[in-house]
Amino acid sequence: MSPAKRLVTWQLRARFAAGLSAMYAAEVPAYATLVEVSEQVNADHVARHPGAERYGSLRRVTAERHGAIRVGGPAELADVADLFAAFGMLPVGYYDLRSARSPIPVVATAFRPIDPDELARNPFRVFTSMLATRDPRYFRPGLRARVETFLGRRHLFDPALLARARIIAAEGACDAEEAEAFVAAAVAAFALSREPINKSWYDELSRVSAVAADIAGVGSTHINHLTPRVLDIDELYRRMTARGIAMIDAIQGPPRTDGPAVLLRQTSFRALAEPCLFRDRGGAVSSGTLTVRFGEVEARGVALTPRGRARYDAAMAAPDPAAVWGQYFPSTDEQMAAQGLAYYRGGAPSKPVVYEDFLPASAAGIFRSNLDSDARPADGSDDSGYDAQWLAGAIGRDIHDPYALYQEASG
Repeated sequence: MSPAKRLVTWQLRARFAAGLSAMYAAEVPAYATLVEVSEQVNADHVARHPGAERYGSLRRVTAERHGAIRVGGPAELADVADLFAAFGMLPVGYYDLRSARSPIPVVATAFRPIDPDELARNPFRVFTSMLATRDPRYFRPGLRARVETFLGRRHLFDPALLARARIIAAEGACDAEEAEAFVAAAVAAFALSREPINKSWYDELSRVSAVAADIAGVGSTHINHLTPRVLDIDELYRRMTARGIAMIDAIQGPPRTDGPAVLLRQTSFRALAEPCLFRDRGGAVSSGTLTVRFGEVEARGVALTPRGRARYDAAMAAPDPAAVWGQYFPSTDEQMAAQGLAYYRGGAPSKPVVYEDFLPASAAGIFRSNLDSDARPADGSDDSGYDAQWLAGAIGRDIHDPYALYQEASG
């Protein structure tokens, strides 16, 4: 009798990403259009630019996705960490969107593979935001207590799913015959719920932030957006607009230049009104709409060193970053490498280490661009204590340092 076939974590991760993509396309049809246009742009770009695949093969870029979810507190985030570990996705980086130019009351990490070979096989990432209920500028003591009570009563994931995920993570694989059911259950956990929403509670949280309402105003979590990768985001923006898709006003991140692409550029189509059910104080249920989900797309460049990132931050602080870009960054990879501004494998400028992470300013900009309005934090000091060390302790896992990973990959 032959042994049962086993699927390792990257194979499970590829199935998980594909399953989420299929579900999201069914829920948000404009996302299917975004994927179609992205694939066309990528194929055309590679055909016109022979060196384009140095940032990743066409196969990898076509399959590449990142997702975004939102959770209410550290216990839920710890459960997410357990589930994603079964897919070889570990927490990398700490992001505080409260400090962005367009502040959002969340802190975040991203779950992704950390080994270069694993990234090459399937680089699926999930940017995971956690509601900052400890921040008194957003949540007064009474509201914080009610929010945390609400969060403490809900369960985002089936305990059996989490238990199985922990076993798969420990073993690094599972039987092929089990994989289909496990992946399907994991995908289903992030479907948009159709359960009626308590309207007065949702509206109260909306006055704090639309994002707060999306996190703690409902009984479950869901994929907030799913993001394909494109090699020419400006062309993608033009083609989507030509198809009549309403895009946000700008591409977030560094400007387009003639020099090496750096870090991450992002844009999206605007959040669409989706049908939902609301329950009023008397228990009556009525139809309504929510606009919380959108279709994001990204273009990735070379990862910057701390020295390069300092220059990037200085350039982006200018009123017109494109006008001053040349004062901060040279026009060739050779000069970037020589000045220690970016990571290259073996120091070879022809082998850039692709940026695998996120920019909090861009993330907050995308979030806000998809909101009709949003509240601002109240005046006062932040004594919440949120930082990377706190987050690591709260979920009981190391938060990997992106710079250390890029340094290792460049070795």
